[in-house]
Amino acid sequence: MYVRACITQNVTDKFPLQTIYTTTTPHNPMKVVVVFSGGIDSVCIAARLAREHDIYGITFSYGQRADRETQEARRFARILQMKEHRTVDIGFMRELYGTSNVLTDPETDIPASFDYSIVVPVRNAIFLSIATAWAYSLGARMVAYGAHTGDAGYPDCRPAFATALAAALNTGEEDGIRDGIRQPIRIWSPYIEGMSKSELLQGGMKDVGEDLFSAWSCYTGDDAHCGLCESCRNRRAAFTQAGIADHTTYTQ
Repeated sequence: MYVRACITQNVTDKFPLQTIYTTTTPHNPMKVVVVFSGGIDSVCIAARLAREHDIYGITFSYGQRADRETQEARRFARILQMKEHRTVDIGFMRELYGTSNVLTDPETDIPASFDYSIVVPVRNAIFLSIATAWAYSLGARMVAYGAHTGDAGYPDCRPAFATALAAALNTGEEDGIRDGIRQPIRIWSPYIEGMSKSELLQGGMKDVGEDLFSAWSCYTGDDAHCGLCESCRNRRAAFTQAGIADHTTYTQ
């Protein structure tokens, strides 16, 4: 039997410190829903969790310029032998987002370093809410996404956000949780454990090897990584920090 750490989370005032046990055995692995973009962070966490758990991946097509990542998500879902992988089309969000961010607005320039124009309004709140609805339906106890310590500039990547959102969503199912119809959900990310992107890459290389270099990071919709956008630069720097030779193809 594999017994992971017991997790306590303040779900609601009515259910203080609901306990979520991530206990699994080879014959009864825990179900985990992973927000799976096809990006390198989500590939690394899915591979890590797949060592002991059943992975249900969910990918969102939200009108992003970099639709190549959804193709990679489908490919990695097969590589990681996910129990199930869904691609959800919420492309209507591009119109709602308008010119609020550069990732869904194809007419604006993508910055080479962090700028708030990269932040898609409450994107992770949308993704995690849908993923959690699926998790409740599956009887899963955890929803995971790839936020790490290098994502501190994004409010919806911070641990405080994940904790608050999980509490709100569990409050929305408090009667079902009380009556044993639903399982309380924990939202987990590497950031919560203090993990950096370079640490994720080290684990990802052990889990998927050279395939890791085909995971998508670039914000553009080109056929190869541009090498210039903020995400490509972060990717390059993380490989260097991890001590891993970067075999990604960059145009510049």
